[in-house]
Amino acid sequence: MTYKQPVSVLVVIHTPELKVLLIERRDFAEAWQSVTGSHEGGEALIDTARREVLEETGIDARAYRLSDWQRCNEYDIFEVWRHRYAPGVTTNVEHVFALEVPAELPVTLSPTEHGRYRWVDWPQAAEMVFSPSNADAIRMLADRRASE
Repeated sequence: MTYKQPVSVLVVIHTPELKVLLIERRDFAEAWQSVTGSHEGGEALIDTARREVLEETGIDARAYRLSDWQRCNEYDIFEVWRHRYAPGVTTNVEHVFALEVPAELPVTLSPTEHGRYRWVDWPQAAEMVFSPSNADAIRMLADRRASE
């Protein structure tokens, strides 16, 4: 069995007006989130972000502004998903990215991973996501926009 690396990306996809794309997990009902995914092999983290965005939404991140926020979060892996990692691995390090797209783009979901998607104003998006680190990243969008 090939285990997942305990290193991942979180990619908050948003419009200039700070509408945020949320996707609902198939394996965790009502669990809304931004794009997430595990680092594979020796790929650069930005390549992990691009790959995950394409796999989960059909959006080609190379066509838009993808920003590495140089921010990491460490969290406990949910017990239900620990079997995907090597024995004894209980934490994951998540690297945060943002992808700005010009408008609410149509999305092609990965049918095995996600069931629905929504574009939501950032305050509502921060309340909807199940992950505290995802909520924090969404809340940071407005602050980052104001400082640009």
